[in-house]
Amino acid sequence: MSSDDAKEVLAMQDPVVQQLLRGPVNHGVLIPLKTNLELGDDHICGRILITRMPVKCANPAISLLRSLLPEDIVKGLPHLRRCAKPYDLPVHLRTKFMNENPQSRQIHTGKSTWIYVIIGPEQPLSRDEIAKALSTIEGLEEDVFIRSVPVPMVAPTSQVQAAMWTQQFWPTVYRKNNPLGPHPSMVSRSTDEITNDATIWMALAHRVAQQSRDAGYGEAIGACIVHRDGEKTSVVALAADARWQYGRGNAGDKGNPMAHAVLRAISMVAQKLVRCEKREQGAQPPVLEFEAFQDEPILADEKMVFDTEHPSPNGYLCHDLELYVTHEPCVMCSMAILHSRMGRVVFRHRMPLTGGLCAEDRGHAHSHPAGPQAGRGLGLFWRRELNWTLLGWEWESAGFLKPLLVDYEVHA
Repeated sequence: MSSDDAKEVLAMQDPVVQQLLRGPVNHGVLIPLKTNLELGDDHICGRILITRMPVKCANPAISLLRSLLPEDIVKGLPHLRRCAKPYDLPVHLRTKFMNENPQSRQIHTGKSTWIYVIIGPEQPLSRDEIAKALSTIEGLEEDVFIRSVPVPMVAPTSQVQAAMWTQQFWPTVYRKNNPLGPHPSMVSRSTDEITNDATIWMALAHRVAQQSRDAGYGEAIGACIVHRDGEKTSVVALAADARWQYGRGNAGDKGNPMAHAVLRAISMVAQKLVRCEKREQGAQPPVLEFEAFQDEPILADEKMVFDTEHPSPNGYLCHDLELYVTHEPCVMCSMAILHSRMGRVVFRHRMPLTGGLCAEDRGHAHSHPAGPQAGRGLGLFWRRELNWTLLGWEWESAGFLKPLLVDYEVHA
């Protein structure tokens, strides 16, 4: 489905979209964010002990090791093949073991009847005790083969990485999981789900960002929050940056540094939930303006969305909602996104000095004079030590929307 087709479908579902969007929209490109762990060292290496034996001895040897070793060692390192034929080993290991003695050369020649077996991590194990136990198996009575080799201690995050590790370390299996971030299938499925209409929501955020900047209310930063329910997607909140806005509709020298687009959008979602709850209870309409974030709509487009009802007023604040924002949210906004339990975030412009979602090295994200002074990105969208994680994407317009220029030192 093209973006124009998606716009047409959405316009039929949500009249607000039809009124807000004017003109054609084109596809952009969604790039999933990488976590801090994914962008850290390519792998964490440790050393394991391996042994070698005739194939006929493999089953009794493995059973013996299972009875001797703790369960966490027996079931550990599932990304490494427990057993490997000589020709499956990386070239450097095969060459090393083959040239140790004449018997080794024979083992690695032709159709071998021998097999290599992983014993377990080197550190807690005693080579002498393992060798003594294995020597009780018929066919392994003399000179039990035990060697130490380096291996990656965490699972690969792609088939390509697994193939590289197989060549460099030990036969490795990619089990289509990601111990360092969101599951690949979840990222792929979610990307497919939002790719057809992501441009529409980004265009709306872009629109209010320009309006706010032109009116002198704030920086050229905009946010759009949507609710997706199967084939139907509805706009829940639309907000621009209003940090230069002071009071009701008065632009002046005194600003509100907390009136970021993301905080205003989340607050508008909260107000719509409160409005719905009060209506159901038959109470008087609440006073919805809260000056800390300048929550009250200040643009006509913001008000149009704000006046509509929340499509799914049940559940926690922003659970299952999606945020589309023109610039990478700052640390304050990133934590607000997490605390509000947002499900997905898509942003257009990366903010290498002030952004909180990206995990890339800030000094390399842009050729800004202050870049080299910056450090590792925080990658707050997916941190194990936090009690919430979400999916994040960077969106590239492919020339559709003109860049919204905001100083790199601004907290978006």
